[in-house]
Amino acid sequence: MQLLSVNLAKPHQSEHTDAEHKWTGIDKQPTHESVAVFAPGPRGTGGGGLAGDTVGNLRHHGGDEQAVYAYAREELDVWERELGRTLPHGVFGENLTTRGVPVDDARIGERWQIGDPGTGPLLEVCSTRFPCNTFAGWMAEEGWLKRFMGHQRPGAYLRVLEPGRLRAGDAVTVVHRPGHEVSVSFLFRSLTGEPDLLPRVLAAGESLDPKAREKAERRTAS
Repeated sequence: MQLLSVNLAKPHQSEHTDAEHKWTGIDKQPTHESVAVFAPGPRGTGGGGLAGDTVGNLRHHGGDEQAVYAYAREELDVWERELGRTLPHGVFGENLTTRGVPVDDARIGERWQIGDPGTGPLLEVCSTRFPCNTFAGWMAEEGWLKRFMGHQRPGAYLRVLEPGRLRAGDAVTVVHRPGHEVSVSFLFRSLTGEPDLLPRVLAAGESLDPKAREKAERRTAS
């Protein structure tokens, strides 16, 4: 399992964000340099977890629970065939484009060691990506949000447990995989179209994104 590409934002203005947040960091470009990874802080104050990256809208993006976004190259290849266009690394706004990593089947609380322990970061899978209008405008594909959501392979958000440095070509090693059933894709399904799954999401425990946990707890109590 390998880190195929590390992608950093090239900020640009977007017509698909609100007036307060005209700048977006969805246009991420691969870098061959070594990049520092760190816990950025709470959402609203902290941006992304990669040095040199940019988050345009701190109210809805970034922070510790969205420090790093990973997407599988294999899924980009599926979309290339479906859309009939080339999709370079980083085009979905992902920080990490992986090869051989089952990103959407990763369990909430799963831990990835990137590179060597002691120098590379230790990351924990904690949430799922939800597509927004900025993403739809960036892709410029008819019905993009509905199509992306229907695919149910959204990619994973990870928090930073231990800081470090990474670069393209680093190995990705799963050092801990919980025994529960709550994968990234399972969580996405529960929060988008299958609310009956929400009580089962709580099996992910403290590793679960707090907003998802709150929604699952409300569903369980109702």
